[in-house]
Amino acid sequence: MSREPADLLREHGLQVTAQRIAVLQAVSARPHGTADEISDEVRSAIGSISRQAVYDSLATLAAKHLIRRIQPAGSAARFEDRVADNHHHLVCRTCNEVVDVDCATGSAPCLTASDDHGYDIDEAEVVYWGQCRDCAEADHKSNRDD
Repeated sequence: MSREPADLLREHGLQVTAQRIAVLQAVSARPHGTADEISDEVRSAIGSISRQAVYDSLATLAAKHLIRRIQPAGSAARFEDRVADNHHHLVCRTCNEVVDVDCATGSAPCLTASDDHGYDIDEAEVVYWGQCRDCAEADHKSNRDD
């Protein structure tokens, strides 16, 4: 997060609250965190806050495009503060780690649909799936030991 959270909230017409600031900071500190992980991070930063208050803040911040909500197939929703570009994600099938992958061919929408059906396409979302280095090495070692 490059600007101060309070300034971002004001710029987007949102009331500045300690909860929203804490949620923005938690999303920034834990890219691709789940709502529960963000909630734990917020709770450790400001103390008592209901899980519902965190969920509500996440929904509001995502609706205002201050954070991005992604939900890879079979995964809980995850949140990040990298919203100003059209990047994609790579998900490990074993440990569910999620990492950013820059756009494949330039600027948004970086992929061209074979038929746009008359839509004005402004974004392409791609999720790459595979196995992270640590999980692949563990599998390889496990297979050698068998």
